[in-house]
Amino acid sequence: MAAHAGPFAHPALFYRDDQQYVAGTVPFILGGLQAGEPVAVAVPGARLALLKRELGRHAAAVRFIDMTQAGRNPGRIIPGVLRAFADAWPNGRVRIIGEPIWPGRSAAEYPACAQHEALINAAFRGRPVTILCPYDAARLDATVLADACATHPHVIDQDHQRASPAYDPDAVITRYNEPLTPPHGVVATAFTAHELPAVRNAAVRRAEELGVDAARLEDVALAVAELTTNSVVHGGDSGTLRVWGEDRQVVCEVRDRGQLDDQLAGRRPADRAQPGGRGLLLVHLVADLVRLHTGEQGTTVRCYFAC
Repeated sequence: MAAHAGPFAHPALFYRDDQQYVAGTVPFILGGLQAGEPVAVAVPGARLALLKRELGRHAAAVRFIDMTQAGRNPGRIIPGVLRAFADAWPNGRVRIIGEPIWPGRSAAEYPACAQHEALINAAFRGRPVTILCPYDAARLDATVLADACATHPHVIDQDHQRASPAYDPDAVITRYNEPLTPPHGVVATAFTAHELPAVRNAAVRRAEELGVDAARLEDVALAVAELTTNSVVHGGDSGTLRVWGEDRQVVCEVRDRGQLDDQLAGRRPADRAQPGGRGLLLVHLVADLVRLHTGEQGTTVRCYFAC
């Protein structure tokens, strides 16, 4: 398998069983180690155990990350997993395996997963990084595999690598920029700059009533504070907040009249020299899921916290 054909490479690996998984990933890892490239593997826990067994003594040279934990929110994978590793090795090529989509991802999570895979191409364009993304072709829906062909310029299937004629990451980003309709009967609270502390405190109280653990209430407060402040600063001086329970999660939603033009907003590590611009990044880092829709009528950001 060719590791890369340019500064940045982002192939998808379609596998159907453990044997194909090992055959597609272990040579990729060993090839990186032999070339002196730093290697990270960010995949679900069961796959981590499999690869550690197969690598044996070589496993000690690899950075292993449980993607079900670090990448539960797909929006934090680029800044918190991929860039965090690649930026630590600024000289020379870096090699990463990232598996952000696995059987069991929820319907609410999947659009954010697909957009994440598409955005990787913009986030690493021109960098000497190879990111291999495995897909369980035996258990994932056909739509997921079709989206993988659109978000990856090359696909590896049963040891054969081919260019993907369906490659069109921008189309995937656009398709999953879905309008987010709140549940019927959930009342919106309007706010301006004067009401920011009040709406934040009200959101925290409601989250506590709905079952968010006390240790996570600070995360709710931070997310709501950042989103509502962004609405006042960038979204027309005002916005609305809704909070409700859904599938053993609490959802906080902020709407405003602003438009988000930067596709990678919130998905870049913070620049230490920049005094602001961290709001959406902080929301991605503390929430279990972030969904976003932006258009001519404004922007909606919805963040989820497990109960």
